[in-house]
Amino acid sequence: MNVFTGSEQMPSKKEEAKPSAAENLKDVKHKIIVMSGKGGVGKSTVAVNLATALTMSGKKVGLLDADMHGPSIPMMFGLQDSQMIVNDKGKIQPIQTASNVKIISIALLLENSDSPVIWRGPVKMGAIKQFLEEVEWGALDYLIVDLPPGTGDEPLSVAQLVPSPDGVVIVTTPQDVALLSVRKSINFVKAVGLRTIGLVENMDGLVCPHCNKRIEVFGKGGAEKAAKDFGIPLLGSIPLTPSIADSGDDGVPFAGLDNGVATRFREMADRIVELTENGAGK
Repeated sequence: MNVFTGSEQMPSKKEEAKPSAAENLKDVKHKIIVMSGKGGVGKSTVAVNLATALTMSGKKVGLLDADMHGPSIPMMFGLQDSQMIVNDKGKIQPIQTASNVKIISIALLLENSDSPVIWRGPVKMGAIKQFLEEVEWGALDYLIVDLPPGTGDEPLSVAQLVPSPDGVVIVTTPQDVALLSVRKSINFVKAVGLRTIGLVENMDGLVCPHCNKRIEVFGKGGAEKAAKDFGIPLLGSIPLTPSIADSGDDGVPFAGLDNGVATRFREMADRIVELTENGAGK
């Protein structure tokens, strides 16, 4: 196993045959891809908190950070100083978070957290393939794959490499620019033969801490309209809440806090379980 340094080099090849992703993930019951049509909508925040909410309901969960250039998952769990290791079987060991989520991220392999990952597409695809084939995920109820924004190399590769994914959760904000992109994401999911499990609307309004008046910072109702137009579920809406950003910076997932807004993540996780384990929408 070659440890990544951020320079453009492919992982070293072993002489022995490597297991396929299907073989390596044979004990993973459900695979969910989290994506967004554009950056800045809080996609990774949603992925972290959905993973945490699923563990709180008793599920065994893994979270694969497929963003090679802006990996943020370890920091949101307070594990930015951790390093992954390779066990005596030649398998990469995921890091276990305090909330019992197993995580993998390129950030856990970089020698310096400030080092940019300067890779072209084929090298990034090789790394994602390695994370799917050579990480010892073990038995999981859910593996969540957090994609970088857009519909380019990484989303296409994950759609092709992840064996039998249950579908895609798309994260958006209420503003028109984000909703334009989310419609492209929905059509991307259709084009690669997957299904959209549902939409998550993030940053849905702000309650003023001084007067308690609700402010529609990014507009209102766009995600609900998009969900109706495409006939897919709106899994839930998360208001613009400063403490969500604070929890990410502090490395403590917001979904695990005793907070009224945190229950929305748990409700969304329950809805995802309903849509995947009960077969609804397939």
